[in-house]
Amino acid sequence: MVKLSVIVPFFNVQTYAPDTLRSLRANSREDFEFILVDDCSTDGTADVLLRARDEIPGAVVHRHERNGGLATARNTGLDAARGQYIAFLDGDDWVAPGHYAELLARTEALGCDFVRTDHVQVERTRRTVHRVPHGRRDTVADPRTAILPADRSTSVDYPYAWAGLFHRRLLDRGLLHFTDGLRTAEDRPWIWRLHRRAESFAVLSTLGVFYRRGVASSLTQIGDVRQLDFIRSFDQVISETAEDPEADALLPKAVRTYCAIIFHHMNSIERFEPAVARMLKARSSQALGRMPQAVLDEVLESMDVERGAILRRLRRGTAAAKEATTA
Repeated sequence: MVKLSVIVPFFNVQTYAPDTLRSLRANSREDFEFILVDDCSTDGTADVLLRARDEIPGAVVHRHERNGGLATARNTGLDAARGQYIAFLDGDDWVAPGHYAELLARTEALGCDFVRTDHVQVERTRRTVHRVPHGRRDTVADPRTAILPADRSTSVDYPYAWAGLFHRRLLDRGLLHFTDGLRTAEDRPWIWRLHRRAESFAVLSTLGVFYRRGVASSLTQIGDVRQLDFIRSFDQVISETAEDPEADALLPKAVRTYCAIIFHHMNSIERFEPAVARMLKARSSQALGRMPQAVLDEVLESMDVERGAILRRLRRGTAAAKEATTA
C-alpha cells in the first residue's frame, strides 16, 4: 500500500530541480511515491526528471503536452495519486531529509483531516521562518473556527499547499482539487474550501519545507496578464462563501482579504506592463462592484486611510472600467 503521495509540478526550473529532487531522494521510503509533473517545460527540465525517475525510488513522471499552469499540474498529480496521504511541493523548493516521515507520523498520531506546518523562506542567502497564523499547536481543531476574526491574519491567509499534509478522504470528498487553469492565487479558493468543509485540522511546529523566493521564472516576479488570475480566484472565494450557511459571519473576512490583495497589486502597479496595469485597474474596479456592497462598506470603513482611499477611488471607477475593458 502506498502511504504517501508527494505531488511536484515542474515548469522551466532546470536550475533548481536538482535540489528539489535530491531532497525527495533523501525522503524516499518504500511506501512513498513521488509524482513529478512536467508542465510542458521548454528548457532542460524534462531531461532532469527522466533521470530522476530512474534514480529516486517511487518516482513517476507525467508530462503535459500543453502548459496548463500550477493548478492544472497539481490536479494531474491528484488524479494519479495512490497514497493514503497527500503532500505537495513546488519544483523549485525542497524539503529537509526525513521531513515527510516525521510529518506523516505526527499527522497519523493526531488522526485529523489535514495539518499545516511552518516553513523557511529562502531568498538568496537569507532565510526567514514563516509561521502559520494560528496559536494552538499539536491540537486537533475545527477548521471553520480558524477562519476568523476578519481583521487579523488567520489560517486562510496562509494558503501554501506545500505547507502541510492531507488525508485521502479529502480527495475522495472532492476537496483537494484546484480550479483548472488558474495561474496565480490558485490556492486561495482551495484553502477556504478546506477550512469551510473539512472536519478537523491541526498546526504543527515543523520546519522542513524550504520555499525559494525571488525565482526569476516565478509568476510572482512576472508582471504579465497571468497575475490577474487573482481576481478569478477571489471571485470564487466570495461566491462560494456567500453560499455557506454562515455567510454573514464569513463574508467580511473574504471581502477584507480580497480588498487587501487588490491594494497590494495597485500599490506595486509599476511592475506590470502598461497594458496589464490598465487591465488591473479596470478589473479591480469591476471586482469591487461585484462584492456584497453592504459588507464592502463595512470593510472600507474599518481600513486605514491610505487603503480605504485607493479602494474607494477604484470603486467609483466601475463604469469607467467597464468602458475600458470593452474598448
